[in-house]
Amino acid sequence: MTSSDLKQLDIQSLTKASFAPFGTVIETDGATEIGINQGTTIRFDAMAGVDVASGGGTPIISMFRGMRRPNPIEIHLLERHPLGSQAFMPLSQHDWLVVVAHGNVAGDAPDFSTLACFRASGVQGVSYDRGVWHHPLLVLQPLQDFLVIDRRGEGHNLDEVWHDGPAALINP
Repeated sequence: MTSSDLKQLDIQSLTKASFAPFGTVIETDGATEIGINQGTTIRFDAMAGVDVASGGGTPIISMFRGMRRPNPIEIHLLERHPLGSQAFMPLSQHDWLVVVAHGNVAGDAPDFSTLACFRASGVQGVSYDRGVWHHPLLVLQPLQDFLVIDRRGEGHNLDEVWHDGPAALINP
């Protein structure tokens, strides 16, 4: 199979409605605003839930530093976290990509034919729902840092499925 035969993923704008089947878009637009700290701070309240308690898990905050992949970006792998949600919030105002897919009928692997790609702005984060198939971090800068909220604890919380060769290409 040549690269011209591969599915080319269209890059969609990331919106709350388009991403709803996979999780939550984290952004201030439309968030509940609460004035706090004697009126000097606005709290954008409860922008996404943290679902990590399954199997006795606890929430953790980490930082991930993503490195740019070469063009075209080849999609070979999807992963999911069956015991908890996973949230990514960029720490710089640079666009980045989010690739997701629905699960197969058996529920044990992604359906690569349902791949979708979203362009997130540097002020948008995402929280993948528990069990959502997604590609690891895809940044468009040489390096980009993210605040990540996910699960620590016992139990199997990472499934990875590799496609036989690239499943799709992205030309950002």
